[in-house]
Amino acid sequence: MPALARAIVRGRLWIALAWVVAAVALAPFARQAGDALDVAGNRTGKSAAAEVERRLASDFASPYARYALLVITGIPSPDSADGRAVLREIASTIDSLPGVAQTASYLSTRDTALLSPHGTLIVVGLNQPRRHADDWIVGMREVTRALQRRLRTRYPGATLSWTGNAALNYDVRSATTDDATRAERRIVPLTLVLLLVVFGTAVAACVPLVVAGASIMMSLGMAVLLAYAHWPLSIVLRNTVSMLGLGAGIDYALLVVSRFREGLAAGETPVEAAQSALTHAGHTVMLSATAVVISFAALLIVPAAELRSIATGGLLVVGTSSLLATTLLPGLLAWLGPRINALRIPLRWRRGVHLQAGPHPGWRAWGAWASAHPWSVLALGGIPLVVLGWQARRINANLPSGDWLPQHAESAVALESLAAMGKSGLIQTLRIIIELPAGSGVLTPAGWDATKHATARLAADPRIAIVRSLPSVTGAVHPSPSFINLLPANVLRAFSSRDGRETILEVVPRERVPISAVVSLAREIRVAGPGALTGLPGARVLVGGLPAFNAEYQDQVRAHMATIVWLVVAGSFVTLLIGFRSVLVPIKAIILNLVSVAAAFGAAVLVFQDGYGAGLLGLNAPIDGLFPAVPLIVFCFVFGFSMDYEVFLVSRVAEAAGRGESEETAVADGVARTGGVITSAAAIMIVVFAAFALSDFLLIKILGFTLAAAILIDATLVRMAVGPALLRLAGDWNWWPGRPRSR
Repeated sequence: MPALARAIVRGRLWIALAWVVAAVALAPFARQAGDALDVAGNRTGKSAAAEVERRLASDFASPYARYALLVITGIPSPDSADGRAVLREIASTIDSLPGVAQTASYLSTRDTALLSPHGTLIVVGLNQPRRHADDWIVGMREVTRALQRRLRTRYPGATLSWTGNAALNYDVRSATTDDATRAERRIVPLTLVLLLVVFGTAVAACVPLVVAGASIMMSLGMAVLLAYAHWPLSIVLRNTVSMLGLGAGIDYALLVVSRFREGLAAGETPVEAAQSALTHAGHTVMLSATAVVISFAALLIVPAAELRSIATGGLLVVGTSSLLATTLLPGLLAWLGPRINALRIPLRWRRGVHLQAGPHPGWRAWGAWASAHPWSVLALGGIPLVVLGWQARRINANLPSGDWLPQHAESAVALESLAAMGKSGLIQTLRIIIELPAGSGVLTPAGWDATKHATARLAADPRIAIVRSLPSVTGAVHPSPSFINLLPANVLRAFSSRDGRETILEVVPRERVPISAVVSLAREIRVAGPGALTGLPGARVLVGGLPAFNAEYQDQVRAHMATIVWLVVAGSFVTLLIGFRSVLVPIKAIILNLVSVAAAFGAAVLVFQDGYGAGLLGLNAPIDGLFPAVPLIVFCFVFGFSMDYEVFLVSRVAEAAGRGESEETAVADGVARTGGVITSAAAIMIVVFAAFALSDFLLIKILGFTLAAAILIDATLVRMAVGPALLRLAGDWNWWPGRPRSR
């Protein structure tokens, strides 16, 4: 490491030029992140739900393979002459829009499912298969808003709002992008204030922010290039890169800058101090980053676009942040030299509150007391961890009921209107394709009976309100030749494929049935198999619709959960085993990380499921689910970043033990030298994650709070209390079978 540090500092000019070229090349792509990163419609790769959508467009030639709902309120009922005229005006306008394949309204179908005393709706089939459905939602909304303004001159309460998958996806993307922008605006000034307090000088405070900003910009640029290379990435990557870039980028730079200032204070030249900082802090940064990278790399095995995007964003930004901190930053510090301490901030607190050249006397006093009374510290720190961790057993990793979007989002307004109309189940409609065996077409007695059997079986389920199929729509008992000749062509096209081998059932759930129950229904239909549903051997059943997508997403996450946990644990163990040449250090680190994760889950359960303090986060009531992916995402985030603080602390303890100090003195010295760094880095992380806890989007709110709670718990109770106590109790066994090394 010393030889590598010397080479990096000597070649700082060429390294800086290389980073500048990379930044200039990636900056234009980073600015395109909002448009290039999309909400993936097919969230589980090659899925049965996606296959249903494809078959509806190809085999059935259905204009409603992809569709949106235009919810209309505040106009006369379409049963009246005025209402029919207004609805005709709206429908003709929508029909003329580009991207619209066909529309269905009460005027065209007389279907009471499209009518309510509180309003009506139009089902709008979408085409243009080469584009994502939400690409033209903006244009459609502009048209309907102009139409709404005209209608309000006659009907002041007239409201036209879009919802459905396309509109929901667009609003998710907009909400996610807006949340990230607002969070960054809150984070940067708060982080700068914290860094001023930490370092006490303006120059030292600005350096980590520059590193973090560069890592975010270049990571977004690389993500856009991957997206253009047909690697499907969700807009959630934007939030991931922002959170981790500000957190990890500042943490790594803070460690290197602190070590550099130590060297200057010890009388080293700027070049020597930069080399010393990279020799000691560089190894710690790379070891910490490796642990984080392992956590995110494990997420890549889940074939879901959102998790793959989080993993990709984490890998890019953590890798970039660590490389910037260990290649570019030492050279910058060598050029700055003593100027790193320029523009000192006058603080009223006593000398030594911010990070100075040596160990903080307060942390040294705590480290000495904790080292002298390890059992007491273990009990005091362990009790609250056990209490919080015990609550984690009640975590509900299902989709929460209700609306997850900001209340001002148009699709959320439309969902509220649908609920008032008693039609909210339309959003959760299941679309089931029955593929009949050879010789059993839809209009054969065997095919007809199989479809009737499936219709009756589904209609008997208390969670289902309506089952629309060829037998239920026509009311025919058997498909006689005379009936087939009289069957309207549009009805046949809607429910039968071109070759007559496939038929579709549209299953609308009852009002007020929880989303989790509808998702379970989709899973049950798929698991039961075609024989149980149709009673016809050789048939095949495909389940589509939003609940089917959600069921497959949950199943993918749960199926890979154990594998990811074992990969992360094993990878972290090997990394620390190599880094510290010890068996006990990685075992202790893994156990403490698991404790931090469990405590964070417990805190989330108390706040979101039980409602304690939920109002402070903008929630009106507790929720009944924390999303399927939250436990997995939090585990990978927390396990990776908790390892940072473990590496910071144990590295310093190992250095002191390697100098021949007793274990009690080494632990006290490690706490004294890292207490300020760990708590300062954690404070910045907490500010970053807490800013996202104020998000309007529920998923990001839960993640932000849980991660902030995890870092708070880990950096205080775990790393500054339980961890040092365990190090002291283990004594020389900490370093078995090797010896503590200075690096």
